[in-house]
Amino acid sequence: MKLLSLVFSFKNEEDNLVELVNRSIKSISKLKNWDYELIFINDNSTDNSEEILLDLQKKHKIIIINMSRTFGVGPCVLAGFKNSSGDCIIYMDSDLQDPPELIPDLVKEFENGNEVVHTIRETREGENKLKMLITKIAYKIIGFFSDINLPVEAGDFKLISKKALNIILEQREFDPYVRGLSVWVGFKQTFLKYKRNKRSSGKTHFSIFSKGPVMEFLRGLTSYSTKPLYVSIIIGLLGILMSIIIIVYSLYLKFNNLSVPGAAGVLIAVSFFSGNILISLGVVGIYIGKIFNQTKNRHQYIIKDIKKYKSD
Repeated sequence: MKLLSLVFSFKNEEDNLVELVNRSIKSISKLKNWDYELIFINDNSTDNSEEILLDLQKKHKIIIINMSRTFGVGPCVLAGFKNSSGDCIIYMDSDLQDPPELIPDLVKEFENGNEVVHTIRETREGENKLKMLITKIAYKIIGFFSDINLPVEAGDFKLISKKALNIILEQREFDPYVRGLSVWVGFKQTFLKYKRNKRSSGKTHFSIFSKGPVMEFLRGLTSYSTKPLYVSIIIGLLGILMSIIIIVYSLYLKFNNLSVPGAAGVLIAVSFFSGNILISLGVVGIYIGKIFNQTKNRHQYIIKDIKKYKSD
């Protein structure tokens, strides 16, 4: 009998948990020779989510991991990974946008020898078109600069084997881009396409310009490549070229007794070069910040307590 671990990171999802558990258990029941554990990482919820899970725990194999404060999705996912015991794990969102009905298909691909099974979102219901456009552009930018092949429209909903997961957990990055690590680890990987549903109930905790998505974009952009640093050099070279053109133009005006542009030209030149400098310093600052966080050697998260189901 193999063990499947389902990992859910959540914050204030009291309206979705009962349906999520019921649909997940129903999907798992279609698997032969598989047992399960549902691992819920509570990112300091302020609603009745924990009470609902404790009630569900009386009937189902649920493990509740309560964080000491709000740490964010990434650290919570890692906490779930480190406390899982399955032969493979499936991580998915708790808002039912990722359908639990896809679980048997993911496990089937694992049984066929795949160590990582990604899901590709063909459509995304209930999402703002502008948000989807910005998200797609962000994925393409990350993919362009990355040294690994990060698939567009592949989110966090995926299966990872214990073998691949152990290697991911051995990495000592303080602020890892988990979505990228699942590609970086290699091994045999495959993809499943699916239709992403609209949020079952409640409001999303991650608007497109909120801290979470922005930090996730920067994390993805800088975690697997130093190319953005080279872009700073290119911008600097373009700035030098621009300055040479301005100097030549100024000399031309002077030697031909033409009127020299005044404040407007100076302001244009200053704003252009200062913009280049600030962009370059910003990119360098992001990398220095990642080094700073890494060298502090702090814990990625702190678990307040773990509440396990009673085994038979």
